[in-house]
Amino acid sequence: QVQVVEYGGGLVEAGGSLRISCTASSRFDNMNVLGWYRQAPGKQRELVATITRGGSTNYGDAVKGRFTISRTSAMLTTYLQMRDLKPDDTGVYYCKMSSQAQDYWGQGTQVTVSS
Repeated sequence: QVQVVEYGGGLVEAGGSLRISCTASSRFDNMNVLGWYRQAPGKQRELVATITRGGSTNYGDAVKGRFTISRTSAMLTTYLQMRDLKPDDTGVYYCKMSSQAQDYWGQGTQVTVSS
């Protein structure tokens, strides 16, 4: 059974930076897309960023220009570099790895931005 695990969450002051990462526990079917989503208390889960095997990226409007997604060439690890963090960025950040057949979600990592 593949496990997807996020690392690096924590508490940061507004205006600060944080990098979180996500790794798959084992090599499995070729991943096509790696992504980050987040969920704030009382809100729906929303897209943060995605990156494809070919390197194409897509960002949610709230994070464009501040966050950068990257990945290893093996598509087993993805990183989310977050800059100029705002209190509204607070939430649980979830990693999703997608093959043609299945989506794999991590358990999430908490990011808290203090004002």
